[in-house]
Amino acid sequence: MIVINTTINISSIMSEVETDYVVEIEDLVKVYHTGNVRALDGLNIKIRRGEIYAFIGANGTGKSTAINVMNGILVPTSGSVKVLGKDISKHQQISGRIGMAPQEYAIYLDLTVTENIRFFGDVFGMRRADIERRMAELLDVLRLTDKKSTLARNLSGGMKRRVSLACALIHAPELIFLDEATVGVDPILRKFFWNYFRELRDQGVTLVVTSHVMDEAEKADRIGLLRAGKLIAEGTPDELKRKHDVDSIEELFVLLSGGEIDE
Repeated sequence: MIVINTTINISSIMSEVETDYVVEIEDLVKVYHTGNVRALDGLNIKIRRGEIYAFIGANGTGKSTAINVMNGILVPTSGSVKVLGKDISKHQQISGRIGMAPQEYAIYLDLTVTENIRFFGDVFGMRRADIERRMAELLDVLRLTDKKSTLARNLSGGMKRRVSLACALIHAPELIFLDEATVGVDPILRKFFWNYFRELRDQGVTLVVTSHVMDEAEKADRIGLLRAGKLIAEGTPDELKRKHDVDSIEELFVLLSGGEIDE
């Protein structure tokens, strides 16, 4: 079992949040005015504290847009978005309590592994002693100790993903957004990542992930299937398979999308 001693008291912070949900979205619309693209179209979602919630869908269905609205990178066109009990317009009040591992590597290629992690610890205002302690834990957990002095540009794709994840976790966030965290990694590393995600969840952390790999939905606690910016199904993997009488989430997605390819 993977155990990480966090630098924050998650239970005490959670007590400040009145609702059982860490994310509450109502009638969310996001329009990219360049091309007049309606990326999200009336999204309504609630994500519970201490669960793994997965946005599943083909490329271009709005998964990354939803993640980026929730973490404050994008401003919604309309609708209500609350994260950790705060309106997302007050993102600065919760930025130290969330972590983000984007689809592209969020690391500096000319820095070593440890230099990257220390940099993000500094960004979050951590004390140097806490950074060093926490970094040692993450290097061990993510199997990066023997690469700690290696320049990021010289790492494999899988190693870069691990470093990006370490940077997102350095400040022990209680809510983590992972956008296509396992894209391009081999099956063994993917299994490792998901085991680690479940360990974090068991410690009380909430994870919101995106994936276009349908079998990854089986590993989440609840999933939301997106198509053309709309939520077309939501529930646990087993609930959805029983409801629609299918054997896999991939079958479910094909069934609900009508077998059509999004433009």
